[in-house]
Amino acid sequence: MKKIINTDHAPAAVGPYSQGNALGNLVFTSGQLPLNPETMKFPEGGIKEQAAQALENLKAILQAADADLSTVLKVTCYLDDINDFADFNEVYTDFFGTENAPARSCFEVGALPMGALVEIEAIAYRKED
Repeated sequence: MKKIINTDHAPAAVGPYSQGNALGNLVFTSGQLPLNPETMKFPEGGIKEQAAQALENLKAILQAADADLSTVLKVTCYLDDINDFADFNEVYTDFFGTENAPARSCFEVGALPMGALVEIEAIAYRKED
């Protein structure tokens, strides 16, 4: 049976979707915008600050699902501007490292909700007890 994942440590959904779902050992997160969950605003700065916030939101949802960044199998990253790729990778590496990084797709899109510079979603597995 599907389990809805919800946490106050990540922004509430801004549309008709859940923060994430779990089915068996798998966790599927919705795309995470760089919204501060307390203010529902983007952090000051540019792509690096927004990437860090989006990844913190992703991390919070994974933790609520009994998973974490080390159990992520696949990440999809949406960038408003592909020219931000190198700066995005710098922050992404701080969270995932390089040795055991998950599979990933990263591409530019026409626009992101609320004018965000980045949105990130993941598929992970739940830790076994």
